[in-house]
Amino acid sequence: MAEGTKERILRTALELFAQNGYLGTSMNDIAGQLGITKAALYKHYASKQEILDKIVERMNKMDYERAEAYEMPETEPDGFAEAYLHTPIQKIRTYSLAQFDHWTKEPFSSNFRKMLTLEQYRDSKLAQLHHDYLAGGPLEYMAAIFRKLADSDEEAMQLALEFYGPMYLLYSVYDGAEEKESVSSLLATHIDRFIAKVEAGYRSEAAGTAVLSRRNNG
Repeated sequence: MAEGTKERILRTALELFAQNGYLGTSMNDIAGQLGITKAALYKHYASKQEILDKIVERMNKMDYERAEAYEMPETEPDGFAEAYLHTPIQKIRTYSLAQFDHWTKEPFSSNFRKMLTLEQYRDSKLAQLHHDYLAGGPLEYMAAIFRKLADSDEEAMQLALEFYGPMYLLYSVYDGAEEKESVSSLLATHIDRFIAKVEAGYRSEAAGTAVLSRRNNG
């Protein structure tokens, strides 16, 4: 029973954080929304910071499990260069669509995203979380994966920006859309066009290399 109560507190607190911001929500607000006393709330969590820490812990666990389920390299780049090199682009497509669903359709993750979007300009620690989960972190992750497609780190980052930039934009588009599935379709189309462009570049490069090789051998 106590475990169920702690879970309900986390989800209710995160809903309030997504609506009013982390800074704009008090322990009194959380207790009131739950219909319990503030003293009862403190029996489960000593502070609002502890609630946030548990939420972040949950998000980290969910990220790890999702990457493992889709056979993606772990998020820490050190020691995983070889794994990045063997990540097929179709696997990246499947994982990216799952990521979008995770951040838009799964209530816990969606509320976490909305909280970070609200607070990114008001609190440095939450700004860092926004960077790690939604902005620079995913961009750097995709750049590491696309490194095998590029001739330099700069080109890999440009590919990652071209790939992830629209995905990041579509999070906000999804929130305000009446036909939400159409937004998911937009993302799928974007990813398919990106893949087609990359594969066309590979074929062109391979053809050019073959022509050059024949000339050199001739």
